[in-house]
Amino acid sequence: MANKSYDAIIIGGGPGGYPAAIRLGQLKQSVLVVEKEYMGGVCLNWGCIPSKALIAAANFYEKAQHGAGAMGITFTNVAIDVTKLQAWKQGIVGKLTSGVRTLVKANGGDIVMGTGRLVGPNTVEVTLADGGTERFDAKKGVVIATGATPIQIPGMEPDGDVVITAREAVSLPAVPKTLLIVGGGVIGLELGMVYQKLGAKVIVVELTDQLLPGVDVDLVKVVEKTFVKAGGEVLLKTKAAGLRRSAGSATVTLELPDGSKREVTADKVLMSIGFKPNSRDLGLEKVGVQTDARGHILTNERFATNVPSIYAVGDVSGPPYLAHKATKEGEVCAEIVAGHKAARDWRAMPAAIFTEPEVATVGLSERQVKESGREYKIGKFPFAALGRAMAVSATDGFIKVIVDKKTNEILGMGIVGPEAADLISEGALAIEMAAFAEDVALTVHPHPTLGEGVMEAFKHALGEAIHIANKN
Repeated sequence: MANKSYDAIIIGGGPGGYPAAIRLGQLKQSVLVVEKEYMGGVCLNWGCIPSKALIAAANFYEKAQHGAGAMGITFTNVAIDVTKLQAWKQGIVGKLTSGVRTLVKANGGDIVMGTGRLVGPNTVEVTLADGGTERFDAKKGVVIATGATPIQIPGMEPDGDVVITAREAVSLPAVPKTLLIVGGGVIGLELGMVYQKLGAKVIVVELTDQLLPGVDVDLVKVVEKTFVKAGGEVLLKTKAAGLRRSAGSATVTLELPDGSKREVTADKVLMSIGFKPNSRDLGLEKVGVQTDARGHILTNERFATNVPSIYAVGDVSGPPYLAHKATKEGEVCAEIVAGHKAARDWRAMPAAIFTEPEVATVGLSERQVKESGREYKIGKFPFAALGRAMAVSATDGFIKVIVDKKTNEILGMGIVGPEAADLISEGALAIEMAAFAEDVALTVHPHPTLGEGVMEAFKHALGEAIHIANKN
């Protein structure tokens, strides 16, 4: 029997794959999505969405306990029911993953659950749950959107019980008394601060010299101060060198910066040292698709690999590992596969970190601009000087803008503070439109809002801020 044929086949139903399928359907292309575990990928099932639901719940819980007293609001007998919390979170996940399936099918796409593997430049073999196999042909192209998976340290592999990854961390049935986090990046800090607010003692071990590596230090320091003030412990330039497991706990041996060793026992150890691309066992070698040293699939500005009929989007094709980046790439790749003129041509790719307070960035960091040798100037506006921030009792942090010293072209923006993840979109739009500091500074922002701080930060860069002193 001949293989069933589609215009396009997508391997992976996550935030890169399913938008590609939907867009292909909109462009009247027949499309098949092959997904081995669950539609929506890591983001919807145990990443972005469930973690943000837990963060929101933890924030409510903390405010009910400590944050509303100054406003004259007091609560008694505040308690957390983790079972109900997890059921609520899972309900959100269920609705979203169901919605993804519905949208793909509503746009004419088919879905097959199984593990896809390339057996030719236009042919995908799918191993089904029952062990059987089916083959499908793609007339116009195969899009690989298989994402990434947590990196493991030999000898400290997760067991899903005491030594866990983010996958288990978003579904814990009880709040751990002590949580040791190996890796002070985005996932480690986001989930660490959730459980800190819910009552856990949290210790973060980071190999580099700062939390949130890659983010400007002045932004990071605000988050670190909040974490430490709430009882958290940060161990920088520290290596997790060994682990012993016992019933209900694990002891991790740490190598400190001075060469000494320390042992820490915790009832949960969260391994959060980064991700690696899911590019193994895809049949890439069989068809000759090239990858880099880390396993990322190499692509050009049109997401094409060195094999003309095979494309790749999202985490599997390289960092930054961001769901919205994967979605954008999936949509554009779909247009390319359908025969449209399109390419990777965006200037701005924002990033958001949902710590306390939130951190968001777009464009170049101050460190990157400094390393480039380009002359620049900084504008900053603290939330403590913003009426709206005072009214909502969220005054930690600031808005920071980086502009070219000679032309005032906007180079980057970083925000640490309330609603940073939402506020950064204005910076993304400004950079995408090649705007200058004057463009934002002269745009009237409504009062009283947090967004006024963006306007004021650009005015500060120009020496025209109204509500803080300008630099000499």
